[in-house]
Amino acid sequence: MMLHVKVRQSGAFTVVFLALIHSCGGSQVIGQSQPIVGTVGDDIILPCHLEPAVDASGMTVEWTRPDLDPRLVHGRREGLDLKSEKHPSYRGRTSLFTDELKHGNISLKLSEVKVSDEGVYRCFIPELGKESFVHLVVGAVSSPVIRLMNNSSRRVVLQCESAGWYPEPEVLWLDGEGKLLSAGPTETVRGPDDLYTVSSRVTVEKRHSNSFTCRVKNTFQTRETQTYERVIVGSDRSSGGVSYHSLNSSSYSPLMLSLVVCLPVLFILAATFVILKFRQEKFKNKSRSPEDQADQTEEDSFRSDHKGFQEMVEEEQMGLTLMAGREEEYNMKVKVNSELTVKDSEFTL
Repeated sequence: MMLHVKVRQSGAFTVVFLALIHSCGGSQVIGQSQPIVGTVGDDIILPCHLEPAVDASGMTVEWTRPDLDPRLVHGRREGLDLKSEKHPSYRGRTSLFTDELKHGNISLKLSEVKVSDEGVYRCFIPELGKESFVHLVVGAVSSPVIRLMNNSSRRVVLQCESAGWYPEPEVLWLDGEGKLLSAGPTETVRGPDDLYTVSSRVTVEKRHSNSFTCRVKNTFQTRETQTYERVIVGSDRSSGGVSYHSLNSSSYSPLMLSLVVCLPVLFILAATFVILKFRQEKFKNKSRSPEDQADQTEEDSFRSDHKGFQEMVEEEQMGLTLMAGREEEYNMKVKVNSELTVKDSEFTL
Protein backbone atom coordinates (compact mmCIF):
# COMPACT_ATOMS: atom_id res chain seq x y z
CA MET A 1 0.00 0.00 0.00
CA MET A 2 2.71 2.46 0.96
CA LEU A 3 4.56 1.87 -2.29
CA HIS A 4 1.93 3.82 -4.22
CA VAL A 5 1.77 6.87 -1.92
CA LYS A 6 3.03 10.01 -3.67
CA VAL A 7 5.96 11.95 -2.21
CA ARG A 8 4.62 15.48 -2.01
CA GLN A 9 6.90 17.06 0.60
CA SER A 10 10.59 17.61 0.91
CA GLY A 11 12.80 17.53 3.96
CA ALA A 12 12.59 15.16 6.89
CA PHE A 13 9.24 13.60 5.94
CA THR A 14 10.51 12.65 2.46
CA VAL A 15 13.70 11.12 3.86
CA VAL A 16 11.76 9.11 6.45
CA PHE A 17 9.23 8.00 3.84
CA LEU A 18 11.88 6.85 1.38
CA ALA A 19 13.88 5.20 4.12
CA LEU A 20 10.76 3.28 5.11
CA ILE A 21 10.26 2.16 1.50
CA HIS A 22 13.92 1.16 1.26
CA SER A 23 13.79 -0.82 4.52
CA CYS A 24 10.80 -2.79 3.24
CA GLY A 25 12.45 -3.67 -0.04
CA GLY A 26 10.80 -0.77 -1.89
CA SER A 27 11.05 0.06 -5.58
CA GLN A 28 13.85 -1.21 -7.73
CA VAL A 29 15.64 0.80 -10.44
CA ILE A 30 15.25 -1.17 -13.66
CA GLY A 31 17.27 -0.49 -16.81
CA GLN A 32 17.84 -2.75 -19.82
CA SER A 33 20.16 -5.73 -19.91
CA GLN A 34 20.59 -5.70 -23.71
CA PRO A 35 22.75 -2.96 -25.29
CA ILE A 36 20.96 0.02 -26.82
CA VAL A 37 22.10 0.58 -30.41
CA GLY A 38 22.07 4.18 -31.62
CA THR A 39 22.95 5.66 -35.00
CA VAL A 40 25.12 8.76 -35.31
CA GLY A 41 22.89 11.85 -35.63
CA ASP A 42 19.73 10.19 -34.30
CA ASP A 43 17.93 10.64 -30.98
CA ILE A 44 17.79 7.66 -28.62
CA ILE A 45 16.26 6.81 -25.23
CA LEU A 46 18.17 5.08 -22.42
CA PRO A 47 15.38 3.26 -20.52
CA CYS A 48 15.16 3.32 -16.74
CA HIS A 49 12.17 3.15 -14.40
CA LEU A 50 11.08 2.40 -10.84
CA GLU A 51 9.31 -0.86 -10.18
CA PRO A 52 6.84 -0.90 -8.53
CA ALA A 53 6.10 2.60 -9.81
CA VAL A 54 6.69 5.43 -7.35
CA ASP A 55 6.36 9.16 -7.98
CA ALA A 56 9.90 10.34 -8.69
CA SER A 57 9.03 14.02 -9.18
CA GLY A 58 10.58 15.02 -5.88
CA MET A 59 13.52 12.62 -6.01
CA THR A 60 17.08 13.22 -7.08
CA VAL A 61 17.84 11.51 -10.41
CA GLU A 62 21.42 11.04 -11.63
CA TRP A 63 22.61 9.73 -14.99
CA THR A 64 26.39 9.29 -15.05
CA ARG A 65 29.21 7.66 -17.01
CA PRO A 66 31.95 6.27 -14.76
CA ASP A 67 34.59 6.71 -17.48
CA LEU A 68 34.07 10.49 -17.78
CA ASP A 69 35.29 13.41 -15.72
CA PRO A 70 33.00 14.99 -14.66
CA ARG A 71 30.85 11.86 -14.66
CA LEU A 72 27.42 13.56 -14.63
CA VAL A 73 25.53 13.24 -17.91
CA HIS A 74 22.20 14.54 -16.59
CA GLY A 75 21.04 15.37 -13.07
CA ARG A 76 17.81 16.56 -11.46
CA ARG A 77 17.42 17.70 -7.85
CA GLU A 78 14.38 19.33 -6.21
CA GLY A 79 12.70 19.69 -9.60
CA LEU A 80 15.64 21.49 -11.27
CA ASP A 81 18.24 20.26 -13.78
CA LEU A 82 21.87 20.35 -12.63
CA LYS A 83 23.27 22.07 -15.69
CA SER A 84 26.47 23.45 -14.21
CA GLU A 85 27.71 20.04 -13.00
CA LYS A 86 27.21 18.00 -16.17
CA HIS A 87 29.89 16.98 -18.67
CA PRO A 88 30.35 19.66 -21.40
CA SER A 89 29.82 17.23 -24.30
CA TYR A 90 26.25 16.53 -23.12
CA ARG A 91 25.08 20.10 -22.59
CA GLY A 92 21.87 20.82 -24.48
CA ARG A 93 21.48 17.18 -25.58
CA THR A 94 19.91 15.41 -22.57
CA SER A 95 16.49 15.55 -20.94
CA LEU A 96 14.08 13.58 -18.74
CA PHE A 97 10.40 12.98 -19.42
CA THR A 98 9.11 15.31 -16.68
CA ASP A 99 5.46 14.37 -17.26
CA GLU A 100 6.34 10.70 -16.72
CA LEU A 101 8.32 11.12 -13.48
CA LYS A 102 5.14 10.73 -11.44
CA HIS A 103 4.77 7.26 -12.94
CA GLY A 104 8.32 6.26 -12.04
CA ASN A 105 9.77 6.78 -15.54
CA ILE A 106 13.28 8.21 -15.20
CA SER A 107 14.49 7.34 -18.72
CA LEU A 108 17.04 9.64 -20.37
CA LYS A 109 16.61 11.09 -23.86
CA LEU A 110 19.91 11.69 -25.68
CA SER A 111 19.74 13.85 -28.81
CA GLU A 112 22.05 13.93 -31.85
CA VAL A 113 24.06 10.86 -30.90
CA LYS A 114 27.84 11.03 -31.38
CA VAL A 115 30.43 8.28 -31.61
CA SER A 116 31.87 9.53 -28.31
CA ASP A 117 28.52 8.83 -26.58
CA GLU A 118 29.19 5.10 -26.68
CA GLY A 119 29.65 3.62 -23.22
CA VAL A 120 27.99 2.39 -20.03
CA TYR A 121 25.50 4.73 -18.32
CA ARG A 122 24.47 4.55 -14.66
CA CYS A 123 20.89 5.39 -13.64
CA PHE A 124 20.86 6.20 -9.91
CA ILE A 125 18.34 7.36 -7.25
CA PRO A 126 20.30 8.48 -4.15
CA GLU A 127 17.24 8.48 -1.85
CA LEU A 128 16.59 4.81 -2.61
CA GLY A 129 20.23 3.85 -2.90
CA LYS A 130 19.30 1.89 -6.03
CA GLU A 131 20.97 1.94 -9.44
CA SER A 132 20.91 0.29 -12.86
CA PHE A 133 23.21 0.30 -15.87
CA VAL A 134 22.51 0.76 -19.59
CA HIS A 135 25.05 0.04 -22.33
CA LEU A 136 24.91 2.31 -25.39
CA VAL A 137 26.52 1.12 -28.62
CA VAL A 138 26.85 3.66 -31.43
CA GLY A 139 27.01 2.82 -35.12
CA ALA A 140 27.18 4.67 -38.43
CA VAL A 141 26.87 3.42 -42.02
CA SER A 142 26.77 4.78 -45.57
CA SER A 143 26.37 3.34 -49.07
CA PRO A 144 29.59 2.52 -50.96
CA VAL A 145 30.45 4.07 -54.34
CA ILE A 146 32.19 2.20 -57.19
CA ARG A 147 34.52 4.07 -59.55
CA LEU A 148 36.14 2.86 -62.74
CA MET A 149 39.81 3.73 -62.31
CA ASN A 150 41.34 2.02 -65.37
CA ASN A 151 39.85 0.35 -68.43
CA SER A 152 42.22 -1.51 -70.76
CA SER A 153 41.48 -3.98 -73.53
CA ARG A 154 41.45 -6.97 -71.19
CA ARG A 155 41.24 -5.75 -67.61
CA VAL A 156 39.49 -3.12 -65.56
CA VAL A 157 40.42 -1.63 -62.20
CA LEU A 158 37.49 -0.82 -59.89
CA GLN A 159 37.64 1.18 -56.69
CA CYS A 160 35.04 1.01 -53.92
CA GLU A 161 34.89 3.78 -51.32
CA SER A 162 32.55 4.43 -48.42
CA ALA A 163 32.72 7.13 -45.73
CA GLY A 164 31.04 7.62 -42.36
CA TRP A 165 31.26 4.17 -40.73
CA TYR A 166 31.48 3.15 -37.10
CA PRO A 167 32.74 0.75 -35.88
CA GLU A 168 35.44 0.08 -38.46
CA PRO A 169 34.02 -1.95 -41.39
CA GLU A 170 35.51 -4.43 -43.82
CA VAL A 171 35.24 -4.37 -47.63
CA LEU A 172 34.50 -7.42 -49.80
CA TRP A 173 34.36 -7.83 -53.59
CA LEU A 174 32.06 -10.39 -55.21
CA ASP A 175 31.48 -11.47 -58.80
CA GLY A 176 28.11 -12.01 -60.48
CA GLU A 177 27.81 -15.47 -58.91
CA GLY A 178 28.43 -14.19 -55.38
CA LYS A 179 31.96 -15.55 -55.15
CA LEU A 180 34.64 -13.59 -53.35
CA LEU A 181 37.26 -11.86 -55.48
CA SER A 182 40.86 -11.36 -54.51
CA ALA A 183 41.35 -7.62 -53.90
CA GLY A 184 44.12 -5.40 -52.65
CA PRO A 185 44.42 -4.32 -48.99
CA THR A 186 41.69 -2.07 -47.64
CA GLU A 187 42.75 1.50 -46.88
CA THR A 188 41.19 2.85 -43.68
CA VAL A 189 41.18 6.45 -42.43
CA ARG A 190 39.61 7.61 -39.15
CA GLY A 191 38.42 11.21 -39.22
CA PRO A 192 38.23 13.80 -36.42
CA ASP A 193 34.59 12.80 -35.87
CA ASP A 194 35.77 9.23 -35.13
CA LEU A 195 34.05 7.93 -38.28
CA TYR A 196 35.89 5.62 -40.66
CA THR A 197 36.40 5.97 -44.42
CA VAL A 198 37.39 2.79 -46.27
CA SER A 199 38.44 2.13 -49.86
CA SER A 200 39.48 -0.95 -51.80
CA ARG A 201 40.56 -1.74 -55.39
CA VAL A 202 40.14 -4.88 -57.44
CA THR A 203 41.50 -5.80 -60.89
CA VAL A 204 39.32 -8.16 -62.95
CA GLU A 205 39.23 -9.66 -66.41
CA LYS A 206 36.45 -8.29 -68.61
CA ARG A 207 35.31 -11.79 -69.47
CA HIS A 208 35.31 -12.82 -65.81
CA SER A 209 31.73 -11.91 -64.87
CA ASN A 210 28.60 -10.02 -65.84
CA SER A 211 28.65 -7.82 -62.75
CA PHE A 212 30.70 -6.97 -59.68
CA THR A 213 29.57 -6.10 -56.15
CA CYS A 214 31.29 -4.10 -53.44
CA ARG A 215 30.04 -5.02 -49.95
CA VAL A 216 30.90 -3.00 -46.86
CA LYS A 217 29.84 -4.29 -43.44
CA ASN A 218 30.53 -4.02 -39.74
CA THR A 219 29.04 -5.68 -36.68
CA PHE A 220 25.72 -3.86 -37.12
CA GLN A 221 24.84 -3.39 -40.77
CA THR A 222 25.82 -4.19 -44.35
CA ARG A 223 25.72 -1.96 -47.42
CA GLU A 224 26.57 -2.97 -50.97
CA THR A 225 26.68 -1.51 -54.48
CA GLN A 226 26.75 -3.36 -57.80
CA THR A 227 28.11 -2.33 -61.20
CA TYR A 228 27.22 -4.01 -64.48
CA GLU A 229 29.32 -5.36 -67.33
CA ARG A 230 27.83 -2.92 -69.86
CA VAL A 231 29.32 -0.06 -67.85
CA ILE A 232 32.75 -1.68 -67.57
CA VAL A 233 33.12 -3.41 -70.95
CA GLY A 234 31.55 -0.65 -73.02
CA SER A 235 34.90 0.95 -73.95
CA ASP A 236 38.56 -0.03 -74.31
CA ARG A 237 39.76 3.47 -73.52
CA SER A 238 41.20 4.42 -70.16
CA SER A 239 38.70 6.27 -68.01
CA GLY A 240 41.34 8.33 -66.21
CA GLY A 241 39.61 7.85 -62.85
CA VAL A 242 36.17 9.02 -64.00
CA SER A 243 33.51 8.18 -61.44
CA TYR A 244 30.80 5.72 -62.43
CA HIS A 245 28.96 5.79 -59.15
CA SER A 246 25.84 7.24 -60.82
CA LEU A 247 25.32 3.89 -62.54
CA ASN A 248 25.34 1.82 -59.38
CA SER A 249 22.39 -0.56 -59.25
CA SER A 250 21.77 0.11 -55.57
CA SER A 251 21.00 3.75 -56.31
CA TYR A 252 19.29 3.82 -59.76
CA SER A 253 17.03 1.55 -61.77
CA PRO A 254 17.01 1.54 -65.63
CA LEU A 255 13.83 3.62 -65.60
CA MET A 256 15.41 6.20 -63.33
CA LEU A 257 18.50 6.32 -65.52
CA SER A 258 16.30 6.99 -68.56
CA LEU A 259 14.53 9.81 -66.74
CA VAL A 260 17.80 11.31 -65.54
CA VAL A 261 19.10 11.36 -69.13
CA CYS A 262 15.88 12.41 -70.95
CA LEU A 263 14.51 15.12 -68.64
CA PRO A 264 17.46 17.51 -68.98
CA VAL A 265 17.38 17.07 -72.78
CA LEU A 266 13.66 17.89 -72.93
CA PHE A 267 14.20 20.91 -70.72
CA ILE A 268 16.99 22.21 -72.94
CA LEU A 269 14.85 21.75 -76.09
CA ALA A 270 11.93 23.61 -74.53
CA ALA A 271 14.16 26.45 -73.37
CA THR A 272 15.75 26.70 -76.84
CA PHE A 273 12.34 26.91 -78.50
CA VAL A 274 11.20 29.71 -76.20
CA ILE A 275 14.41 31.69 -76.76
CA LEU A 276 14.22 31.33 -80.57
CA LYS A 277 10.57 32.40 -80.58
CA PHE A 278 11.38 35.46 -78.48
CA ARG A 279 14.29 36.45 -80.72
CA GLN A 280 12.16 35.99 -83.86
CA GLU A 281 9.50 38.37 -82.56
CA LYS A 282 12.16 40.85 -81.50
CA PHE A 283 13.79 40.67 -84.94
CA LYS A 284 10.49 41.35 -86.69
CA ASN A 285 9.97 44.51 -84.64
CA LYS A 286 13.49 45.74 -85.32
CA SER A 287 13.34 44.94 -89.08
CA ARG A 288 10.50 47.40 -89.71
CA SER A 289 11.73 50.65 -91.39
CA PRO A 290 11.12 54.12 -89.89
CA GLU A 291 8.79 54.90 -92.85
CA ASP A 292 6.65 51.85 -92.00
CA GLN A 293 6.53 52.91 -88.40
CA ALA A 294 5.56 56.48 -89.43
CA ASP A 295 2.84 55.14 -91.75
CA GLN A 296 1.56 53.00 -88.95
CA THR A 297 1.48 56.01 -86.64
CA GLU A 298 -0.39 58.11 -89.24
CA GLU A 299 -2.83 55.30 -89.86
CA ASP A 300 -3.52 54.99 -86.15
CA SER A 301 -3.97 58.77 -85.89
CA PHE A 302 -6.35 58.80 -88.88
CA ARG A 303 -8.44 56.04 -87.37
CA SER A 304 -8.62 57.90 -84.11
CA ASP A 305 -9.66 61.21 -85.84
CA HIS A 306 -12.19 59.39 -88.01
CA LYS A 307 -13.74 57.78 -84.98
CA GLY A 308 -13.97 61.17 -83.24
CA PHE A 309 -15.56 62.76 -86.32
CA GLN A 310 -18.21 60.04 -86.48
CA GLU A 311 -19.04 60.55 -82.83
CA MET A 312 -19.38 64.33 -83.41
CA VAL A 313 -21.72 63.81 -86.40
CA GLU A 314 -23.86 61.44 -84.35
CA GLU A 315 -24.13 64.03 -81.55
CA GLU A 316 -25.08 66.75 -84.12
CA GLN A 317 -27.83 64.59 -85.56
CA MET A 318 -29.21 63.89 -82.14
CA GLY A 319 -29.28 67.66 -81.40
CA LEU A 320 -31.16 68.45 -84.65
CA THR A 321 -33.70 65.74 -83.94
CA LEU A 322 -34.29 67.13 -80.45
CA MET A 323 -34.73 70.68 -81.82
CA ALA A 324 -37.19 69.49 -84.47
CA GLY A 325 -39.27 67.79 -81.78
CA ARG A 326 -39.38 70.90 -79.66
CA GLU A 327 -40.36 73.06 -82.69
CA GLU A 328 -43.21 70.74 -83.54
CA GLU A 329 -44.42 70.86 -79.95
CA TYR A 330 -44.29 74.66 -80.01
CA ASN A 331 -46.31 74.84 -83.22
CA MET A 332 -49.00 72.61 -81.74
CA LYS A 333 -49.31 74.87 -78.72
CA VAL A 334 -49.60 77.96 -80.95
CA LYS A 335 -52.28 76.28 -83.03
CA VAL A 336 -54.33 75.33 -79.96
CA ASN A 337 -54.10 78.87 -78.54
CA SER A 338 -55.28 80.32 -81.86
CA GLU A 339 -58.35 78.10 -81.96
CA LEU A 340 -59.23 79.04 -78.38
CA THR A 341 -58.97 82.75 -79.24
CA VAL A 342 -61.31 82.38 -82.23
CA LYS A 343 -63.89 80.58 -80.14
CA ASP A 344 -63.79 83.26 -77.47
CA SER A 345 -64.38 85.95 -80.11
CA GLU A 346 -67.41 84.14 -81.52
CA PHE A 347 -68.88 83.74 -78.09
CA THR A 348 -68.51 87.46 -77.38
CA LEU A 349 -70.34 88.44 -80.56
